[in-house]
Amino acid sequence: MRAYLPAYELQRPASLDEALRLLASAPGEWRPFAGGTDLMVLLEAGKLEHRKFFSIWHLDELRGIEETIEHITLGALTTYTELQSNETMRREFPMLCVAASETGAIAIQNRGTLGGNIANASPAADSPPALIVYGAELELVSARGARWIAYEGFHTAYKQMRMEPDELISRIRLPRASAGDNWKQYYRKVGTRKAQAISKICFAGAARLGDGQIEEARISMGSVAPTVVSCTKTASILRGRRVNKETIGAAQGEMKKEIVPIDDLRSTADYRLQVSLNLLEDFLLSLER
Repeated sequence: MRAYLPAYELQRPASLDEALRLLASAPGEWRPFAGGTDLMVLLEAGKLEHRKFFSIWHLDELRGIEETIEHITLGALTTYTELQSNETMRREFPMLCVAASETGAIAIQNRGTLGGNIANASPAADSPPALIVYGAELELVSARGARWIAYEGFHTAYKQMRMEPDELISRIRLPRASAGDNWKQYYRKVGTRKAQAISKICFAGAARLGDGQIEEARISMGSVAPTVVSCTKTASILRGRRVNKETIGAAQGEMKKEIVPIDDLRSTADYRLQVSLNLLEDFLLSLER
């Protein structure tokens, strides 16, 4: 059943400062509305419980892709289409571009935003695993000021974040050193269909090799826990090892301890566990290709 539209209120602040003042006036009462790709689904289904929103789609302060020697900084309103069309992103951060290309249909990619994907806080979201592997940082802004925090650990529990009720995500910053030429990158999304499917499992991994050994590795996964998971112990066990059967087995044994897949409408815990281990093996074998 559709929601009753007159029951909702949507305001359009003229500037970011005005939007932040609105947030500060009643923390928790007002919520930002960006691309609306998730909210409109809930509205259509009559399941959008919150009633007061303000549009940020038109705010230029939250747009743009900036490059410095050290970082690429993405406005929170950067769309999946803009990610894919940016040459630097395609060259240096391909996992994020692949994630963007596999998020919904073209219409969703044109409207959906990176900041919205983060703030929606779904453990099945496509971009968070890549963001964690790249060591992303978030700028949170409020009428009180701005602060940068690491994205890893930002999601503390299902749909819960390290963000105050009067804050919103302004920018996402990616260190360019995390995606250098000496890093091999691997991203896979597993869903019921090849396109327009919510992920059953989402895997992002990167590793730096030296003298035939893994010098450093980073692994993150979605849809295998209440939040996106950074598999730090699995990555740590790979350091100093060569890719062989023993290494793969040790890493798979550690991953079993770090993920907690469940049964739901999209898949089963057993399936998610087995496919996760298969993707880990494929990632490690890809390092030698």
